[in-house]
Amino acid sequence: MAKKKTVKKTKKTPRVPKFKKPDFTLTRQHRLILGSLLMLFAIALFIAFVSFFFTWKVDQSELGGVSPSAETANWMQKFGANISHFFIYKGFGVASFIFTGLLFYTGLHIFLDSKKKLFNHWFWGSVVVIWCSIFFSFFFSDVSLLGGTVGYEVNYYLESYIGKIGIGLLLLFGAITYAVLRLRLTPESVMEYFNRKAKDIKDDFETVDTTAEPTLKEETTASETVPSPENATIEEATGKKTTVATKTTEDKSEFELSVENLQPTIKNHSDRTKKDNTIKDASFEVEIPKDEEETTIEVEKVIEEKTVTENLSDKLVKEHGEFDPKLELGNFRFPTIELLKDYTNGSSITINQEELEENKNQIVTTLRNYKIEIASIKATVGPTVTLYEIIPEAGVRISKIKNLEDDIALSLAALGIRIIAPMPGKGTIGIEVPNKKPAIVSMRSAIASKKFQQAEMQLPIAFGKTISNETLVVDLAKMPHLLMAGATGQGKSVGLNCILTSILYKKHPAEVKFVLVDPKKVELTLFNKIERHYLAKLPDSEEAIITDNSKVINTLNSLCIEMDQRYDMLKNAMCRNIVEYNTKFKARKLNPNDGHKFLPYIVLVVDEFADLIMTAGKEVETPIARLAQLARAIGIHLIIATQRPSVNVITGMIKANFPARVAFRVMSKIDSRTILDNAGADQLIGRGDMLYTQGNDLIRIQCAFVDTPEVEKITDFIGAQKAYPDAHILPEYQGEESGTSLDVDIADRDKLFRQAAEVIVIAQQGSASLLQRKLKLGYNRAGRIIDQLEAAGIVGQFEGSKARQVLVPDILALEQLLENEKNG
Repeated sequence: MAKKKTVKKTKKTPRVPKFKKPDFTLTRQHRLILGSLLMLFAIALFIAFVSFFFTWKVDQSELGGVSPSAETANWMQKFGANISHFFIYKGFGVASFIFTGLLFYTGLHIFLDSKKKLFNHWFWGSVVVIWCSIFFSFFFSDVSLLGGTVGYEVNYYLESYIGKIGIGLLLLFGAITYAVLRLRLTPESVMEYFNRKAKDIKDDFETVDTTAEPTLKEETTASETVPSPENATIEEATGKKTTVATKTTEDKSEFELSVENLQPTIKNHSDRTKKDNTIKDASFEVEIPKDEEETTIEVEKVIEEKTVTENLSDKLVKEHGEFDPKLELGNFRFPTIELLKDYTNGSSITINQEELEENKNQIVTTLRNYKIEIASIKATVGPTVTLYEIIPEAGVRISKIKNLEDDIALSLAALGIRIIAPMPGKGTIGIEVPNKKPAIVSMRSAIASKKFQQAEMQLPIAFGKTISNETLVVDLAKMPHLLMAGATGQGKSVGLNCILTSILYKKHPAEVKFVLVDPKKVELTLFNKIERHYLAKLPDSEEAIITDNSKVINTLNSLCIEMDQRYDMLKNAMCRNIVEYNTKFKARKLNPNDGHKFLPYIVLVVDEFADLIMTAGKEVETPIARLAQLARAIGIHLIIATQRPSVNVITGMIKANFPARVAFRVMSKIDSRTILDNAGADQLIGRGDMLYTQGNDLIRIQCAFVDTPEVEKITDFIGAQKAYPDAHILPEYQGEESGTSLDVDIADRDKLFRQAAEVIVIAQQGSASLLQRKLKLGYNRAGRIIDQLEAAGIVGQFEGSKARQVLVPDILALEQLLENEKNG
């Protein structure tokens, strides 16, 4: 509901655009008017067509006349006479009535604001019109009104090539094609239909009404009352009259027998002695005592057990509805659009006609100087860059134009000329020229855009606007991971804020969680306010945003544990990805007692990856590569940013698993090729100008600008609302440390312990490899000595690939420490 309100408020904001791109989106009022017009026009067309068959001879002389006094007999006057003559006589004959139906159907759908596509109806309707026109002209060639001129001419043309038999076969083929493709008829479905009808007719004839049995009140002979062999035995044995009263209820049948002067036992004297005496569906043996004149027998019918077609999950959904993960924070309100600043002040992109003309002339003149002629040139104005698309004359080599990049930049006196030769999907060559007065793309305009508001994506991101001034909205879940790079101050941190802001405006706290790594400690700290809403952390962490690189390793390994646990859940639930799993869980088809739960998306954001690689190295790269390879299906997505896109930071393993790349301005072509596998990032103009690729074409975008005060307002708005008791807790990870904090007995120390301690203190580097080199030891012995040095307090704890910290400053301090141990 919050999102709809924000859109309405945006529409109410008074704006006086200097230039507005034409908007062909139909509003509700437009649809009502256009739908009504089409329906009424279809009715008028139908009336004119019907009238034509009665008045066409009278109106024939008046057709095409321009005299105001001319009168026509058609019910729709001159309009009806002319249009019906065009469609029926000169067109398709009586098949033209189909057009009126299609037109009315189209108007009705527009009037009701239906989302159905009408192309199929018009396509197949037109095919039927042509087929009917040929059909009527083929069988009724004498009546020209039935098939029209089109049907007559097509028949005449086809008859000279394939004859009448060929036309008949062609019409039959058309009818079969329509039945198969449009009506979905197959021989199997037709046979099944007729078999079903035959079975229904047979059942109607065989059905006998047996809903109630008669009750006989008068006395009759036993043979008349129950005409069966079993009843005959009673009459044979007694020769007396027997009264049988039958009463039928829903659950049981009661049979009352009154017999006079019967023998004590009645036996069957026929050859059916082995059969039980049976009345209707009840099988029993009758024995009548001497003294009793009347015996009542009750027979209970066995009711078949009912089968349950509804499973437990459907019953739960019917009683309680689908599981709603948002229920705990059901009153959560999404941030409003007013929290974002509108930097454009309501104005659109300003087009400087003089600048466009000047740049065009400079490009044409520069190319002519090198004897390159241009057939045409077109300009597309964007927020910061204008794209000039040129079509060279025939015979001009593309490479010749591409080599003139620096010459065109010199003639235009512009920074960051980029030539795209050729443009993907177009037969043109693109020249991107920066505008002299670039426009700021506000985050507000990106969030308020129709593309973002109506985006049916799992994790939508509104990056900014393209050269054609369209908002680019992409799905992080489809990427599935994003690699960002750019020199310092070119917009990486703003880009990260743009991504996070987009998700905050679209996703509920129950649907997504962030793991934020910020080595600079100042970029992402504002998001601390939404810790209990959107952030995830380790069990014992004080702060959710990770600023200490040593803690990143545990967090990444914890995410690997989370990934493995989620894959186990998907395996038990027999689902292939997180979307199927959550859909199944919402439908209450998964039991929480079996360890199942709703899985939110987890987005890992690393702001400065190069610093992380420098301090932790392989211990960081390995879990990141593992997450990038496997975590896509279970909803863990990575966003990694770095200001140094070198090959030792962005390794081949990382690049292979990050198909989506964003490049802000870099300083060299080598950096551009490292991040994009293509040149171009070195020609950007900075301040949010970026290139985006998802493994195919490069798209130039002006990144939306979201300032720190705007982020602060958004986080304050969310943080002030009711939250979860704590941040989302990740699985606990116990690091594998080679050292130990346990005390080691002095007597068990290595013989080279003192010598090793002196080597470590002098070098101020606590590593086992140093002891191996200096003391010529094996790895195992050097490792044991390092453990003993840690227990003695000479070196610090294990810190991954880094050397241990030396806690003793010099040899004198070492001597004092060892002496104190000896005396103690």
